[in-house]
Amino acid sequence: MTGRQMLDFQANRIEMVLASHRVPGRVAGGLVTPRLVRFQFVPQLGARINRLKTLSEEIALCLNAADCRIHRQEGQINIDIPRSEAGPVRLLPLCSRLAATPGCAPLLGLDEEGFPVLLSLPAPEISHVLVSGTTGSGKTALARSMITSLAIHNHQGMLQLALIDMKQRGLAPFQDLPHLLAPIAGTAEEAVRLLERLTSEMERRDAQRIVSPRIVVVVDELAELVLLGGERAQELLTRLTQRGREAGIHVVACTQKPLASVIGSLVKANFPARVVGKVASAEDARVATGLSGTGAERLARAGDFILVAGHSQVRIQGALVTEREIQRVISWLHQEKRRRRRHWSEEGAAKPALLSAGLRQAARSVRP
Repeated sequence: MTGRQMLDFQANRIEMVLASHRVPGRVAGGLVTPRLVRFQFVPQLGARINRLKTLSEEIALCLNAADCRIHRQEGQINIDIPRSEAGPVRLLPLCSRLAATPGCAPLLGLDEEGFPVLLSLPAPEISHVLVSGTTGSGKTALARSMITSLAIHNHQGMLQLALIDMKQRGLAPFQDLPHLLAPIAGTAEEAVRLLERLTSEMERRDAQRIVSPRIVVVVDELAELVLLGGERAQELLTRLTQRGREAGIHVVACTQKPLASVIGSLVKANFPARVVGKVASAEDARVATGLSGTGAERLARAGDFILVAGHSQVRIQGALVTEREIQRVISWLHQEKRRRRRHWSEEGAAKPALLSAGLRQAARSVRP
């Protein structure tokens, strides 16, 4: 069976399943990307389209697919089926492909059409990011990729990082990163002290009206920090997320328990951007995204995420960076730091593309 014949076969199966549940219509075509196949469904007049989202499991079953996501976009109904042969998205080759990136914009991965997805943290509709997902969803791996891409694309004069690792293992590979504002905080007491320092820095910047260098605070396991750090930790986080953007301070927080009773009041209005992987229930998906009906509870593959920012939703495959690659990048960053201490150039001499060349070397050096 050719690729075109397989697409037609799958489209016919989708039409039959939906018609059997009194949602008649036709698959008018779609989009084939490296990561998924998107079928565009056109319902007949009078079809009960409110039942569509309840049929995702049956469609996935009839196509022998791991997942099925049904959503509306720009007036059309899309049925997304992930491709089983899609491989991981590697961060370093992806970074080396980018000609230029805006400042303080972590690279998340690829969207459904294979385009890189970056989040500009200084933008008002982004500011702070909540990353949610169950164990194994890939949220810590995504946080590692965000940290690595920020370090690659921003020198220390532009950006500093403050890391809180409540699990004391997820962010440990970054302990020698030259961008660190302070040692990685691994306990609630250390985290509260770091947050107090950041809050004081925010107030100093407010008084002097400065925003540089940007500071990105990464918290791995927000719910645990709130539980162990108590009201003081929540108060400091709330102040940073409410007023930090104007002072050039941004928070990226990861949690596997997006429970309304634990972090609901903190995240409700203070994290405009949400990145959500597989969660346990539709209620967890609603708390994590701030929206109903996103289907995040049906994400199946590690690294699959839904990005919610502003009024848009984008499905992405998170980029992956290994610990070995992180160490190679850190070594390269230290070498670049030494090179920048004193630089001589001749008039008319061409400037070497240190960033892209260094990234290519880092990527080559970790290949098996």
